[in-house]
Amino acid sequence: MTIIEPVESQTKYTGTRVRRTEDPRLLAGRGQYIDDVTVPKMIEAAVLRSPLAHARITNIDVSRARAHPGVFDVLTGQDLATVAGQQPVIWFPIPEQRIAKTHALAVDQVRWVGQAVAAVVAVDRYVAEDALELIDIDYEPLPVVADLDAALAPDAPKLYDDWPDNVSGSLTYTAGDPDAAFASADLVVSASFRHGRAFGCPLEPRGCIVNWDTFAGSLDVWLSTQSPNLARDLLAEVFGIPVHKIRVRTPNLGGGFGNKFDFYGEEVIAAVLSRRTGRPVKLIEDRAESFVATSHSRDQRLDFEMALRSDGTILGLRGVSYGVLGGAFGTVGSGPPWASVLTCMGPYKIPNMDVTVKAVMTNRSPYGSYRGWGVPKGNIVHERLIELAARKLGMDRTEIRRKNFPAPEEFPFFTGVAFTYDSGRYADCLDLATSKIDELGWRERQARARAEGRSVGIGYSFHVEPSAYGPSRILNLVGLAHSGFDEVTVRMDSIGKVTIYSGQINMGQGTHTIYAQLAADTLGIPMDDVVVITGDTDSCPYTGYGTGGSRAAPLGGAAILRAGERLRAKILRIAAELLEASPEDLQIQDGQISVKGTTGRSVSTRDVGDAAYRRLLNRLPEGETPTLEEVDVFDPPNMATSYGCTALLVEVDRETGTVSLLDCLQAHDCGTVINPMLVDGQLAGGLAQALGGALLEELVYDEEGQLKTASFMDYLLPTAMEIPPFHFYHQETPAPDIPGGIKGVGEAGPIAGVSLVGSAIDDALSDLGVAVTRFPCTPPRLLELIREAQSRKEGSA
Repeated sequence: MTIIEPVESQTKYTGTRVRRTEDPRLLAGRGQYIDDVTVPKMIEAAVLRSPLAHARITNIDVSRARAHPGVFDVLTGQDLATVAGQQPVIWFPIPEQRIAKTHALAVDQVRWVGQAVAAVVAVDRYVAEDALELIDIDYEPLPVVADLDAALAPDAPKLYDDWPDNVSGSLTYTAGDPDAAFASADLVVSASFRHGRAFGCPLEPRGCIVNWDTFAGSLDVWLSTQSPNLARDLLAEVFGIPVHKIRVRTPNLGGGFGNKFDFYGEEVIAAVLSRRTGRPVKLIEDRAESFVATSHSRDQRLDFEMALRSDGTILGLRGVSYGVLGGAFGTVGSGPPWASVLTCMGPYKIPNMDVTVKAVMTNRSPYGSYRGWGVPKGNIVHERLIELAARKLGMDRTEIRRKNFPAPEEFPFFTGVAFTYDSGRYADCLDLATSKIDELGWRERQARARAEGRSVGIGYSFHVEPSAYGPSRILNLVGLAHSGFDEVTVRMDSIGKVTIYSGQINMGQGTHTIYAQLAADTLGIPMDDVVVITGDTDSCPYTGYGTGGSRAAPLGGAAILRAGERLRAKILRIAAELLEASPEDLQIQDGQISVKGTTGRSVSTRDVGDAAYRRLLNRLPEGETPTLEEVDVFDPPNMATSYGCTALLVEVDRETGTVSLLDCLQAHDCGTVINPMLVDGQLAGGLAQALGGALLEELVYDEEGQLKTASFMDYLLPTAMEIPPFHFYHQETPAPDIPGGIKGVGEAGPIAGVSLVGSAIDDALSDLGVAVTRFPCTPPRLLELIREAQSRKEGSA
């Protein structure tokens, strides 16, 4: 399929560092978040959560809670199950996979600490919390499957009695002849990598307000979500009511990071309570709840090996990725672990592969979306194995990468598994990164530090970011039970001002700003004349997948460009009537339309708006329909692939295992850069999250399935004190399948950052032969690696 590029127009705004149009209102304290919203007659709910990781519910007595002053209703799992279906799952990438579902409230069994078992709605949250303590529940404890090893043991207790084991399903992809490749290899390197459990931890927890109008049979929902159209569809599925009877509105989001893409039980609980009480119900997650009730992610073990020739040519890759899922499926099912297998080859030509994903259930919180999805774990596989191979072969780490890149003329490049990369100049990007390392003087800093007896290392990570999630038919083919297209409406009003309506959600990434930049350039109007409206399923168009998968800029932007170009053509036709000229001879600059190359008479977009909406006689061309509006639906033929090379300078204290991050750079290619300032912000924020995941953040469970890191006293987030300076350098290889050449950028940092830390630590401790395989690499873990390496070195002396 060939995409027709929009007609070339001025680019006054695209490619410039425009400040976010969203910021003044937020900085002035005028933002409206979910907990700021109040509606008439609203009451508030709270949820009772299981203290046990695995147990049978034998009895629930809610009589004392129901009688408590100020309580409107108490809801149990049995009550909810009579009026609501099970929690929906939309990703089914593994054929014939067993799907572990549950209701929004546990009905007869709990399978993780924090699972919702009952809810109270009262005059306010304080009364509801008090009433929760009056609910009496009897549990019969069941054996706990606390981690992956316990789940895979031959005699492991089963989470689901009708399953033969705890494996939900597995899927293997093969390419070429991996057995022959490994048999003929000069070198095979292998490792078992672990990435600990983590979550996105947005500053604003989740929340909703639901008003069930029993007379109209409708639901009015305020929801802190990245995907309002998806939420509306899934609410309709759960309750069996028509989609057009549901309205979802999304106020400002205090961060999402994928956590707010997923569909949670709290919105179902609030809806049932609203239906039963006849009042709007607000349900806001508190910070303690967020640790157990918001989707977890990252938790995987990856057992892989790579076959190479002695000159560094990669011959094959094989291994198994174990997704450590929770007690039930989240909205995206086993999608993230599956994505780690689809991307474990990275940017390299690997002709022979045998790679498997296994989805394993444990007594932990459900697994869901987090920035980067499964790709950061796939990146660990290819980047860490390449560095281990370079060490064994005595080759430069960057040269072994360069040797295995596909050349620009080999694109589109099929990876051998599922993805086809659309375009790339990987070697150029690597060269850009290494040249900037030299310019910043890192090698000199490293040499001086080592001369002083300090352990300073340089790490590398080359990543590919599958972006523009949207080819609906392709995604349907690989198990997504939902679409991925994007739809926008671009409307000019009677005074020549433009409003863009989009189903995407702005959550800090500057979507409103870049949409205004693109529209202003396409239509030839001042950026201040553009307003962007999002966050209301009644007024905004349908967006298939929501805001995630680095798709807002490439898909929404492409739709704006296509709709804008058609609207521009209509504006010129009307202006031509007013100017008695040909549309082909006209130009638009700053909202003024004139004949090219002349300084004579002109008309404004206000004049055009007046002719299209108000005074049509002798002004609107014959056969031209009134109004100025264009709708575009963009469903790309292929995903776009951004990529980059990241480098990190670190210092390791061998006495304490502490890692200090000294400097960081990224050479990056996301196609056409709409706003360099916002792109850099996305890269920096993503890297900060990844560095936290590489060194600090981990949700730790004990053998009873109890979460031991359930507050910020224990779950450590990086601060400005830990994050290094960032330097970003851009090259632009336009996406061939996306109008405007735009690729996504939101997940580059999380993908690259974890393996990057391992690479830098290895280099700092190269004399000891340390190889980091477990993340986060906390000081105690690193100190253990250092001492083991020192013992080996002393033993061989």
